Amino acid sequence: MKYVLWFLLLILVVVIVSTVTARFLFAKKAKAEVKELYKNADIRKSEVVTKEDLKDLPVCVQKWLESSQVVGKEKIRTVRLKQKGLMRTEPQKPWMPFEAEQYFNVERPGFIWFANVKAAPLTHIAGRDKYYEGKGNMLIKIMSLIKVADGVGEEMDQGALVRYLSETMWFPTAALNDYFKWESIDDRSARATMTYQGVTASTVFVFDQQGNPVSFSAKRYRDQGGKLTLGDWYTPVHKYKEFNGIRIPAEGEAIWRLPAGDFSYIRLEITEIEYNKPFIY
Repeated sequence: MKYVLWFLLLILVVVIVSTVTARFLFAKKAKAEVKELYKNADIRKSEVVTKEDLKDLPVCVQKWLESSQVVGKEKIRTVRLKQKGLMRTEPQKPWMPFEAEQYFNVERPGFIWFANVKAAPLTHIAGRDKYYEGKGNMLIKIMSLIKVADGVGEEMDQGALVRYLSETMWFPTAALNDYFKWESIDDRSARATMTYQGVTASTVFVFDQQGNPVSFSAKRYRDQGGKLTLGDWYTPVHKYKEFNGIRIPAEGEAIWRLPAGDFSYIRLEITEIEYNKPFIY
């Protein structure tokens, strides 16, 4: 019995050490990708957003940039932020708490998002979503060790581009970049179409009367049992907050609109955000 206990203890130590090491290596790789994302970020030049810069945008988009308080402030080239929230993989599955960091290059559009998800007591899932040079990649590992997803391909590229488009709500001056093409729908909504590295996607931005973003919707690819299909994707905003003098959506969720009903799969809150600091936390 004594030797059995020692053996079990040894196994436990090996598992803990392996998990800690794997988690460290996963984060190290993600942070190396952040450095790659930022390698061409030029924050030495400083451009201030003026009212004149907004004149060719749809009126509702102009109101958004004005209400977000970016006029008179430096144009955003890089972003780093922290999030917390809940996520789930299927409508019937339980919510899991997560914490994440995300990094954006706005001039050469791309992002790195990596998260730690508490799936159960003593069990975590490491996730990294990447959009770099027009390519998307979602990597998921249980306990940072066991790979359960490593998605690549044209559908992942489109999905990552749609995600980037919608998340520009956190750095509104991106709307002024040449890769955005705006089309007015009505006085409260506009369509943004982005083409980058041969991939094109569109998102409909909806605003309230004051110019605050209230939702984003698009066609986006979704994994259904290992098969990627185009579905209706919707991201409503629930709360706003001012960071560094810029007012942005701070709480919201992402929803798949399925035939059986809406499936909310992530609810998140921005806890920290900084602009033009191309460094890792």
